[in-house]
Amino acid sequence: MAASYLALLALALLLLPVLLLGLWKRGRQTGRARHVVVVVLGDVGRSPRMQYHALSLAQSGFSVTLLGFYNSKPRDELLKSDRIQIVKLTDLQGLGAGPRILQYGVKVVFQAVYLLWKMMCTDPAAYVFLQNPPGLPAIAVCWFVGCICGSKLVIDWHNYGYSIMGLVHGPRHPIVLLAKWYEKFFGRLSHLNLCVTNAMREDLAENWCVRAETLYDKPASFFKETPLDLQHELFMRLSRTYSPFQSCSEPSDPGTERSAFTERDCQSGVVRRLHGRPALLVSSTSWTEDEDFSILLRALEKFEQQALTGDNLPSLVCVITGSADLGVCLHMSSSGLDLPMKVVDMFGCSLPVCAVNFKCLHELVKHGENGLVFKDAEELAAQLQMLFSKFPDPAGKLSQFRKKLQESEQLRWDESWKQTVLPLVTHK
Repeated sequence: MAASYLALLALALLLLPVLLLGLWKRGRQTGRARHVVVVVLGDVGRSPRMQYHALSLAQSGFSVTLLGFYNSKPRDELLKSDRIQIVKLTDLQGLGAGPRILQYGVKVVFQAVYLLWKMMCTDPAAYVFLQNPPGLPAIAVCWFVGCICGSKLVIDWHNYGYSIMGLVHGPRHPIVLLAKWYEKFFGRLSHLNLCVTNAMREDLAENWCVRAETLYDKPASFFKETPLDLQHELFMRLSRTYSPFQSCSEPSDPGTERSAFTERDCQSGVVRRLHGRPALLVSSTSWTEDEDFSILLRALEKFEQQALTGDNLPSLVCVITGSADLGVCLHMSSSGLDLPMKVVDMFGCSLPVCAVNFKCLHELVKHGENGLVFKDAEELAAQLQMLFSKFPDPAGKLSQFRKKLQESEQLRWDESWKQTVLPLVTHK
């Protein structure tokens, strides 16, 4: 009993400075209404949607403090903005001893205390924007800070954290069940909620009692189709390091510069695509467990077998980024309720896409209109053979998809954000 009292006393003494600091921050009204804290308990450079939030808030007149891990470089626009301050968080490394559940528990406690301290050291804010997942322990910490400092919590639901954990541990694992309870309980305490699909909005309302606004991922203004001369420059740079980008034959004219895909007349500067060039297939990864690249590898094996039988199919060069003829998306969604942002960016560059199908993908990829959906390697292989038959045929299905994307007036992030989010954070 005495030990319990001592533990409670120690906790009270620990929280007392935080509460006093929070009360002091509540009294500092000046500037709070135009200040927003954006929290990413992950790598800021790999969190484009939260970077876009920060930029849109800054462009709308708010000052922004962005807290997150700094493992990869954020966008230059964010670094150059005088309205955005990045506060780098430090992750706990080197926990190699003890049971895995104990290591996880220690990490969560460390992150909670560390994030609490960092947030209490920031200027008073009207809103705290939080990316979820990861939401453990960030949701509880941000809610607590909001309670004592007078900030409103805005959760941007990209997916469910427990569903991603379930891919690793299994859906009935105690940690996964605890994470699901935590996410539901604290998720209901937010003031405003955003989500990435209508399917997620409906699920949040029906099963979580959370009311959310759908803010679709949209390509930022810098995503656009790469001009042919810049494509050639990229291919030439890549050819110095990667042999698939090198030309298979030297041009007869010494004044011509050639890659595997393009050639340029150095005198006139005119660039053209080579006849009989390989097709360039691009994919990307979000570095999560809900992607299966073995589907693509098996489909490419079948494509190669078909090409060797004499069908009129081109060679394929496959990369995980670049200026391409076709994009492939292997994101399957752990919850079935989020959409792959990589497809949004590809569409922003007028790049047709083949995407693995799941429940709400139709909200983004319209099968047969702006791309194709597939269920397995066999179906993807058949789509690759159809799209690349007689490549590059201007009348082919691949060219038709690209033309539709070029002609469509796609809504960009800035316009979408101003329509959906700005009224929420400026409403009195």
